[in-house]
Amino acid sequence: MSEIGFVGLGNMGSALAANLVGAGFDVVAHDLRPDRCPPGAEHATSVGEVARRASVIVLSLPDGAASERVARDLLAVGERATTHVIDTSTIGVQAARAIAARLAGGGIAYVDAPVSGGVAGARARTLAVIYAGADRDCNHVERVLAGLSDRRFRVGDRPGLAQAMKLANNFLSATALAATSEAIAFGQSVGLEMETMLRVLNAASGQSAATSDKFPNHVLNQRYASGFASSLMAKDVRLYLRAVGEGGRAATIGEVTASIWDRFAAAEPEADFTRIFPFVEEALRKGG
Repeated sequence: MSEIGFVGLGNMGSALAANLVGAGFDVVAHDLRPDRCPPGAEHATSVGEVARRASVIVLSLPDGAASERVARDLLAVGERATTHVIDTSTIGVQAARAIAARLAGGGIAYVDAPVSGGVAGARARTLAVIYAGADRDCNHVERVLAGLSDRRFRVGDRPGLAQAMKLANNFLSATALAATSEAIAFGQSVGLEMETMLRVLNAASGQSAATSDKFPNHVLNQRYASGFASSLMAKDVRLYLRAVGEGGRAATIGEVTASIWDRFAAAEPEADFTRIFPFVEEALRKGG
């Protein structure tokens, strides 16, 4: 692996690409914004250039449509070096399976590897890399996965299983953050202080990542800077609902959670997802 390719240098992608540089890899990266390329990485002007130079390419893209476009671009490159793709994007179960099959037809192996833990987690190397794929493919890219983060969890032997795990995780995260927002807003409405509530919740049964991380680090101080947009969380919850439906099941709690995030994303699509607290607080004040 003389060079590792990287496509997609948003908040998460640029942090992951920087981790690969820090792990000693030569990184050639492509994004429509060259200024996002981290120090130590070389910017490529196209996906094709990355494909001609890198045997393993990491994707960090906003949705399944973007991953599919990059897959098509890779397959269109005649003299490509690429043999393996690691997709850290959250794209849904069916999309991962479809992209894996499309790439396999062109001789490129696909490792499904969405991540969880936020940009801060990526920079601290505590991000969870959740991955699935055939034994030979996972073994081949093991060093690259290790370059992304110190925390890695293989959850299956075929693409799509890591997506299922990530969607379940994000559904729980989204539900906890929305529910905590309502609980804190209620407490404040009757005279409790947010800091007091968080201290008690984190020592009691209401503790979650929302009370231990999101609220202390982004809501209490009104930073709202986790690096994850409201529209992306709404997208992930909808992907969860779609995956549940594809299995012939019904997600009753999921529908409620999705409705809240859809309304928030429609009102503030580019807002940090931790800003759901003032959104829920205002809704509670207005009675819905």
